[in-house]
Amino acid sequence: MESTTEIRMMNVVLVGYRAAGKSTIGENLALKLGFNFYDVDRYIEPHIYPKTLTEFYSKVGEKGFRPLETKIVIKLCNRPQSVIAFGAGSLMRNRNQQAAKKNGFVIYVKVPAKELWNRIQSDPNSGHTRPNLAGGGLEEVQIFLRNREPDYLSCSNLIVDGMKPTAEIVQQIKQFYRSNLRT
Repeated sequence: MESTTEIRMMNVVLVGYRAAGKSTIGENLALKLGFNFYDVDRYIEPHIYPKTLTEFYSKVGEKGFRPLETKIVIKLCNRPQSVIAFGAGSLMRNRNQQAAKKNGFVIYVKVPAKELWNRIQSDPNSGHTRPNLAGGGLEEVQIFLRNREPDYLSCSNLIVDGMKPTAEIVQQIKQFYRSNLRT
């Protein structure tokens, strides 16, 4: 009698604060794995609200945005063989945590607050794609990172240093992924 082993393909969910590099890492990783890439925030723009995420968020606020975001998260996490970049606050809802972990490895892209702030400032599109939540500035980054990091850490299967070159991070995640596939 011959034994067959079927490898269950898992998704990869990238979490971390805004400007951590989740989208860049995700696009590159998806290419290396032969997976589809989805960015939760960018998915909302053409599919749900035709303008920018910042405009949408300012129109509906936190209470209007988060339930919609959860629908998108669940939809994307149910797609097979995908790399999904969560928004900075996506992991703060329990349903989103469950969706991320159900069929995926959760990877926290960790970057210090000062570097995140430097990246946000140097991105000319930041004002259009990332709404200020508490007045902006380094202090906002520090406050939100301090509040969100416990969830990033507790949900993660792997923590990567977001200060390293993208290619190195992608290789680290790819190695982790391949060595941890479920059979």
